[in-house]
Amino acid sequence: MKIFTKQEALDYHSNGRKGKIEVIPTKAFQSQKDLSLAYSPGVAEPCLEIEKNDKLAYDYTAKGNLIGVISNGTAVLGLGNIGAQAAKPVMEGKGFLFKIFADIDVFDLEINENNPQKLIEIIKTLEPSFGGINLEDIKAPECFVIEERLKSEMNIPVFHDDQHGTAIISGAGLLNALKLVNKKIEDVKVVFNGAGAAGIACARFFVSLGVAKENIVLCDSKGVVRQDNFGDNIYKKEFATNRNINTLAEAMNGADVFAGVSVGNVVSKEMIKSMSENPIVFAMANPDPEISYDDAIKARPDLIMATGRSDFPNQVNNVLGFPFIFRGALDVQASCINEEMKKAAAKSLAELALLPVPDYVSKAYGQEKIEFGKEYIIPKPLDLRVIEYVAVAVAKAAIETKVANKIIKDWETYKIELRKRVERVHNNYYKFNS
Repeated sequence: MKIFTKQEALDYHSNGRKGKIEVIPTKAFQSQKDLSLAYSPGVAEPCLEIEKNDKLAYDYTAKGNLIGVISNGTAVLGLGNIGAQAAKPVMEGKGFLFKIFADIDVFDLEINENNPQKLIEIIKTLEPSFGGINLEDIKAPECFVIEERLKSEMNIPVFHDDQHGTAIISGAGLLNALKLVNKKIEDVKVVFNGAGAAGIACARFFVSLGVAKENIVLCDSKGVVRQDNFGDNIYKKEFATNRNINTLAEAMNGADVFAGVSVGNVVSKEMIKSMSENPIVFAMANPDPEISYDDAIKARPDLIMATGRSDFPNQVNNVLGFPFIFRGALDVQASCINEEMKKAAAKSLAELALLPVPDYVSKAYGQEKIEFGKEYIIPKPLDLRVIEYVAVAVAKAAIETKVANKIIKDWETYKIELRKRVERVHNNYYKFNS
């Protein structure tokens, strides 16, 4: 159910200064000397130092806190291929979230290029500008090729959030749901509906967390992806099954986990009823889940359910991931975001959900008390502790896997600095009071 009208959304973006983000100077500019230091001739000194050692760009420029949010507009939210220009409000929104949740600055770049090879070459040339690249709303299967190439050919983190964000947050939820139902991750049978960027990435990540690949069934719009019908999509082939089943209903019979990243209302009550004892259902299609929360709960009272919506328990919200993952990666000047860093993020979110929830979080969501259980397996985005848990976990994993170019030694001081970053942003812009 919408909580705003179309006109309210348009007014929000157009009233006052247009859009949602702006650039703000960070140095003094009151005197002639200030201006001479900011630009010519003073600016020549850091330029010459960086020429000798390009790593000094992290000391003398904003590179170390700057992300490029990049899209060609080919798969924007649920709107589809609406083009680069029409994608700009979403990319500005991504920058908005980076700033308010993790104090990360963003330049959004909407690129009119649908040829994957040309897009790769364009993005590669931008490496001197940014500390990391967040790819956004690029359609599958091209998104896989683009990210893989950029990760292998660039020395800064490249992260396609449509793939990995959903995977990491749902992965955290899976770990905690399995605790509640007392099932081992290596034993559970998992059905994925949706074989696009998020579906493939979620399946890969669940395997990384411990799900057995042979226990996964992947479905697309035509039914079960099998060894004899995956077509020319090599990414679907990775999870094509040998089982003699054809439909989503057949796949869900006896399954322990359902993960939907597809379209609304494709799962029936009968499918939910056919699942194993204490089923776990992540119906993450937006705005309408694969099955409504009410229908799923009525079908199986023993179910644990998550959706992509904020008006039901256990929202799988990517904002719990990308700001804090990049925060940790930037703070150690990581050359990439690797699998261990992603797993560290998921496990840290799962760990945080086990802890007592501060009163300010409960009040923010209109609840008297929030505590770990079937309706709370994933932390809330307004929990200020998320940055401390996720960024620290990611930074530590980067150091341990030797992709960090900067070492943090005092982790307690780092946690304090992270908390201050968020508090400062909220106090400056929203008068947020925890």
